[in-house]
Amino acid sequence: MASFSSLAKPIFQNPNLPPTHRSLCSNPIPQKPSSFKHGIWYFQHRSFRQMKVVRSSNQNEALVDSSSQIYDVPLLSCSEAIERLKTHREEHKGKQQFLAMYSSIFGGITTDPSAMVIPMDDHMVHRGHGVFDTAAIVEGYLYELDQHLDRILRSASMAKIGAPFDREKIRRILIQTVSASKCRNGSLRYWLSAGPGDFQLPPSGCHQSALYAVVIQDQSPSSSKGIKVITSSVPIKPPQFATVKSVNYLPNVLSKMEADEQGAFAAIWLDEEGLIAEGPNMNVAFVTKEKELVMPQFDKILSGCTARRVFVLAERLVKEGKLRGVRVASLTVEEGKKAEEMMLLGSGVLVRPVLQWDEQVIGDGAEGPVTKTLLNLLNEDMKSGPSSVRVPVPY
Repeated sequence: MASFSSLAKPIFQNPNLPPTHRSLCSNPIPQKPSSFKHGIWYFQHRSFRQMKVVRSSNQNEALVDSSSQIYDVPLLSCSEAIERLKTHREEHKGKQQFLAMYSSIFGGITTDPSAMVIPMDDHMVHRGHGVFDTAAIVEGYLYELDQHLDRILRSASMAKIGAPFDREKIRRILIQTVSASKCRNGSLRYWLSAGPGDFQLPPSGCHQSALYAVVIQDQSPSSSKGIKVITSSVPIKPPQFATVKSVNYLPNVLSKMEADEQGAFAAIWLDEEGLIAEGPNMNVAFVTKEKELVMPQFDKILSGCTARRVFVLAERLVKEGKLRGVRVASLTVEEGKKAEEMMLLGSGVLVRPVLQWDEQVIGDGAEGPVTKTLLNLLNEDMKSGPSSVRVPVPY
């Protein structure tokens, strides 16, 4: 291709053209590509000043237009775009592997990570109008699938998202997706969204809500070592949104980043009254000096499935005399920091001991016996618990 300097001057710069004619060339109205020659798409505009030359993906030359702007953006075919998606996946592999995805948009399951995409006009993407949940896959069983499924349907109802299928069909799809992945230890994450349709604010243009599910195998080493937490300076979500497990996680992300920047594992939120609330994606619990296991009430925070299960398992410690009781209550920061033990509870961390909150050492600064026992009980429950919490996957 000729260099830009050798190109003929645009009409509007031609001194031999009458001014009235030159002014007619200054009001561009884009049109569709008018011709394809020598590997180049020519986009014809009403203004020659705005004429653009876009090279095909099999051309190496830079794109130019008459306004001296240089481009190098290829115009890809569908197959070329898919090929680049595959290359991108291969070149940017992280600690997580995506083994299977279900999408109600294409009505099936794929095991090709490059095909695990959702439409840009899905309102979950550009408006955050979606909810999600997660279930652990442990030795070929889905742990607490029904509990998490009930919660995502509650979240969807609160977000005014109608499910595309009934509960039983969604359940079957989720189990089948795990089966297709052949994953025996990992996690299943799934979303309900308002669906694709347009880029407007309300979802009235979305003809159908959507269900997505991805099976994830995380190769990061797990740890149960004690950690440090800080008090988050990021404002907590108001209760109406905090109690919904939606995809609007910007406050959660900023809170976690704040903790990372200060060398902590997580940041703890306080509610509008200054009472202890929750972490960015986990609940928090304490063992008081009176040997009670106490957790903040769920009326202003997300109701954690793992936290609720731990509370059930903790009743065994009450029977054994290792705990005096289990309860939810309003807790001040002072009460939390004076506790004998502090722990984070969630599907990602299970039961994680907290040894320090801000500058305050919790208890004697060591991982507490109740926290350790609860972690052991939860691990045992995940591997050999009752059928109410373990759903077999038919591989």
